[in-house]
Amino acid sequence: MNQSKEMTRIAIEALEDKKAADIKIIDIEHISTLADYFIIASGTNRNQVQAMSDNVEEALSKAGYEPKQIEGYQNANWVLIDYGDIVLHIFDEENRLFYDLERIWRDGKVVEKEKI
Repeated sequence: MNQSKEMTRIAIEALEDKKAADIKIIDIEHISTLADYFIIASGTNRNQVQAMSDNVEEALSKAGYEPKQIEGYQNANWVLIDYGDIVLHIFDEENRLFYDLERIWRDGKVVEKEKI
């Protein structure tokens, strides 16, 4: 199994454990050198966004993956967690609508969780 898919599966499960809303997986492997997958998810408030971030970090760490960079955790309106092969964007609902990454990365392919 390829590493980015394994990481994506673990991250999705961790997000779902914390009741993340509207999880999107975007395959950007063929349009960007940034990563293979972007994972975008929403939380309803700061505490949930931070809990989602913590859970993803803990789950991936247990599997042997450490983030290269984490940004936005304190404010928790947009937390970016960069693992190299995958990049997570965990938003509160307002900022997700405002930044609209799905539109910006529309050349990427939205992938169903079951296909990962």
